[in-house]
Amino acid sequence: MSLLRVKEYLKRYGLQDRIMEFSVSSATVEDASVAIGCDKDEIVKTLSFIVGDKPILIAVSGNSKIDNSKFKKEFNVKARMIPANDVERLVGHGVGGVCPIGVNENVDIYLDTSLKKHTTLYPAAGTSSSAVKLTLDELEKVSNYKSWVDVSKEKDK
Repeated sequence: MSLLRVKEYLKRYGLQDRIMEFSVSSATVEDASVAIGCDKDEIVKTLSFIVGDKPILIAVSGNSKIDNSKFKKEFNVKARMIPANDVERLVGHGVGGVCPIGVNENVDIYLDTSLKKHTTLYPAAGTSSSAVKLTLDELEKVSNYKSWVDVSKEKDK
């Protein structure tokens, strides 16, 4: 189970007590912000892509979306999301619970600069009814990210 995987992973950093489990869905940015009681932009939206034949994750702030031209400039390919029914197998977490924590070994993680405007962030914790409260520094540490990227733009309101 992905939640247990995230808990075990966070235990290495002494952060397993930061996981929150909900009786309601936290699968979307809107749902998560309501369940947690935070601003939507503080939610870490973790998006799954295929680059070449490799799965990657990009963590962006809740009010952001991928800018296709920035993505292509960064990765030299058109943005292609992993089909929903393949996400869990390739990444290690299912849709609605994908997070940059405790993923499969072959997955590269990138943090988008949209996250830098926040001190507290809330990524999912492996399920569609969980989240973990982390500082930006803690997110950097536990995500084992490859690099910071600038591949997002704010959603139209």
